[in-house]
Amino acid sequence: MSDRAPVLELRGISRRFGPVQALCGADFVLQEGSVHALLGENGAGKTTLMHIAFGLLAPEPGGLIRVAGREVAVRSPRDARALGIGMVHQHFTSVGAMTVGENIALATGRLGKRAGTSGTVLSRLREGLNDRDLVETLSVSLRQRLEIVKALEAGARILLLDEPTAVLAPAEVQELLALVQRFAAEGGSVVLITHKLDEVFAAADHVTVLRHGTVTLDAPLVGQTHTTLAAAMLGRAPGVAQRPSGVTARTGEEPVIRFEDATIHPIAHRGPGLHGVNLAIRPGELVGIAAVEGNGQRELILGLAGLLPLATGRREARDPVALVPEDRTTEALIPGFTLTENVVLGSGPAAPWARGWRIDWAEARRRTAALLTAHDVRAPGPETEARQLSGGNQQKLVLARALESRPSVLLVENPTRGLDVAATAAVHDRLRQASVDGIAVVVYSSDLDEVLALRCDRLLVVCRGRVAELPPQTPRAAVGDAMLRGVTPA
Repeated sequence: MSDRAPVLELRGISRRFGPVQALCGADFVLQEGSVHALLGENGAGKTTLMHIAFGLLAPEPGGLIRVAGREVAVRSPRDARALGIGMVHQHFTSVGAMTVGENIALATGRLGKRAGTSGTVLSRLREGLNDRDLVETLSVSLRQRLEIVKALEAGARILLLDEPTAVLAPAEVQELLALVQRFAAEGGSVVLITHKLDEVFAAADHVTVLRHGTVTLDAPLVGQTHTTLAAAMLGRAPGVAQRPSGVTARTGEEPVIRFEDATIHPIAHRGPGLHGVNLAIRPGELVGIAAVEGNGQRELILGLAGLLPLATGRREARDPVALVPEDRTTEALIPGFTLTENVVLGSGPAAPWARGWRIDWAEARRRTAALLTAHDVRAPGPETEARQLSGGNQQKLVLARALESRPSVLLVENPTRGLDVAATAAVHDRLRQASVDGIAVVVYSSDLDEVLALRCDRLLVVCRGRVAELPPQTPRAAVGDAMLRGVTPA
């Protein structure tokens, strides 16, 4: 890789947010035709560094940016796009009420027929995307692909990808990484921010690791291992989260949530919906759901939460039922509100700060501060705006708020999307401990390995709107086959 020319250089980049030093003299060099992985814990400064490269943030004096060897001032995303830099953010930026075509036109400033940056890559990414479809009707995976399409349509030759596979099924991840490699092979350059080390070894050729805003490793990927990368991120070898021993589901107790012959129409008339589901979950059970995106698992979770009406059948549940939705920034948090305000908004009338129709804000702030400490949510304080937190800390806050309501049932979608190794282990531990404490925990993840890593008491597979149960010890390959083909009744 040393014979390749640098296309993007960030030198001596520092950035502070109040008392938090997000970056401290960080250097980053992306070379032509490279897939360069950028790793680090949540809050390590990865996204901040790329936001500076894309013109969303300004570096502190002393830092400089070079593109193709020339020092440049990147004061806005418009400047970045003019330099051939495109960014795909961790959270979707498309306007849901607009069509696919309108969103692409908004991103490119062009109407009508478009000429993409890389025909093969772009055409593959556009599969399933119709210019006339409203974005709000798209599945999460199609919305993610739209984000990449917008960057390429705008002419990006330097592509900054912030957790691009977080919402994709395993087969979709493999396809996207192959397209990323093809884009680089055709002369493009890619920065890949990810927490999944398997993706790094599958697609990248160089790696930079940040810890607390400082570069701790910058090297070719050859010679690195999962252990060396994890140690560079964490400052130590990672531990393995274990489920507490002696955990047994309360098989003799009455279910806390139940579906009887439940049918649910598909959300936005897309996908199969849910058909004739019979399901009973008891206190203390940890239930994992495996499914390929768009097979009815979202209808299952939202139906159990009571947020979707049943077309037929019955739902019975012991309140309260708490939900951690899959998109924390549009469904769980209001980014411009403080952490205290978000905790209050997500809590019911029985919250300790509720005084009839009034809110004791002093008590709410005190309780929120305690919640941050108890769940290791790293924030300056309860009056911090939610958008100032890293994605992992936002997710920990949403989970902490849900557990604070002392639910009978906890429903969780993609609990560790965008989280690093340490934060993922912490969330998994929280979910396992919740089941030990008697909460019925139901977890769906688009990452099959995550479902299996939780070592659930029960394993459900949703395929084409049908729900089947497999033994928890079912091999990964067999679970994957059931996700694609369904389960044949015995």
